[in-house]
Amino acid sequence: MGESCMGNRVLAIFDFDGTIADSGAWFAGALNEVARQNGFREVAADQHDTLRGLSTREIFAHLGIPSWKLPLIVRQLRALAARDAGQISAFPWVPEVLAALRSRGVAVAIVSSNTKANILRVLGREVAAMIDHFGTGAPLFGKTAKINAVINRSGSVAALTTSIGDEVRDIEAARALGVNSLAVTWGYATAAALEAAQPTRLVRAPDELLDWFAQKL
Repeated sequence: MGESCMGNRVLAIFDFDGTIADSGAWFAGALNEVARQNGFREVAADQHDTLRGLSTREIFAHLGIPSWKLPLIVRQLRALAARDAGQISAFPWVPEVLAALRSRGVAVAIVSSNTKANILRVLGREVAAMIDHFGTGAPLFGKTAKINAVINRSGSVAALTTSIGDEVRDIEAARALGVNSLAVTWGYATAAALEAAQPTRLVRAPDELLDWFAQKL
């Protein structure tokens, strides 16, 4: 199960924040905290839906954050995530879906800009044990290299890999590697923004993830 005729394993690579972790509300507050620390524009509550329709680059431009400061902002957000890990939880569907994928022979990975320590704290020991590979600490716009490294480490290939994420940058990273991309609508970006980026498939409910992989086995 889960292998091609050449022996390569089907691989599911999940983004973390907004895809597996229900961290949208936390992120909005953390982003404003970072904005106050650095003198950038804060996001008003009535702007949240508007920003969800923008790409990550457009969001930071709207906030007045220059590109050269992004690494600092990401480091600060990671530190806040470590501080607030107890306030963030995985979506309720996560254990069941991950267990179902593994039972079918699908390798499961997480590639994220977040740190492995933060991810493990949010997931807890039981769910974390379902993750075969981690690619963490990715630059904000540098997921491609992390995804490629996980593919190589897992013994899979791009053609058997599917990336699952909630942002336009996840779709772009997958496309650069020739990897299938599933864009989930329960995270940060709106369905319209994700659809405009042309993922392999738009996913509106977790059960659709299992339907997708059932076709790959």
